[in-house]
Amino acid sequence: MKKILLTALVLLFLLFTTFSYQYFKFNDGKLHLIFCNVGQGDGIFIRSPKGLDIIVDSGPDDSILRCLSSHMPFWDRSIELAFLTHPHADHMTGFIEILKRYRVLSFNTENVSNNTKIYKVLFDNLSKNSIKVNFLTKGDSYSLSDGVKIKTLGPSREFLEKTSPTGEINESEGFGNLITLVSYGNFRAILTGDSQVEGLKDAIFGSFPVEVLQIPHHGSKYGLNRELLEDFSPKLAVISVGKNKYGHPSPYTLGLLNDLKIKYLRTDRNGDVEIIINKDGQFKVL
Repeated sequence: MKKILLTALVLLFLLFTTFSYQYFKFNDGKLHLIFCNVGQGDGIFIRSPKGLDIIVDSGPDDSILRCLSSHMPFWDRSIELAFLTHPHADHMTGFIEILKRYRVLSFNTENVSNNTKIYKVLFDNLSKNSIKVNFLTKGDSYSLSDGVKIKTLGPSREFLEKTSPTGEINESEGFGNLITLVSYGNFRAILTGDSQVEGLKDAIFGSFPVEVLQIPHHGSKYGLNRELLEDFSPKLAVISVGKNKYGHPSPYTLGLLNDLKIKYLRTDRNGDVEIIINKDGQFKVL
């Protein structure tokens, strides 16, 4: 009996210690922006100062789950906001696994479909879980209770009609893709998904300085040009990339970053890239 009681007390102590450690670790009153290492794809996790959980894209498989478990307390099983930038497998497959383990309260994407099995499975699961899908275009935004703002910079309705006149994503030409501005205090980050030059031009006009820029399309040479990179003038650039057959990131894009002396990190070399932002907009990279 004494052994059972002692074991129970030890287990309770360990549980309390783990709970306390995770509570203070994941509720520090700061904004956390994590570019998850999901291989060749995009998966971004954001935890707001008040502990709201946001996902932008989910990678090509279930790798995003490891990232979530590393940056969320074990008892938190809700995702308040989920965003899919566009319906390509390397950005949306992980959502299928997320839906099995987490309660997603709001799912947001562009009004463009894809005639693939993965797309059908994902949207069937969203329907089965009674999750409303919000279709976003330029100007739509969310303002969270702790001061974090998430604004859709693109695509505009006109750009979507031009690039996907049938309502399906265009695989051979430029295509619409959610371009998202995350702001907190004086901090601004732009999440670009697989945007290309024309899509970014549709989203912004002229100088648009940011602290953090996600380099579009895993560093593809079609995602940026020198003019756009100078308009953004990021203090830090992040490339979400893994082993691939496409030559990402391209020497052209890396050359632009080096020429403009912009510091960049790559998930294939640096692993998860975690950026922590305080209420004044100052940030550091872990």
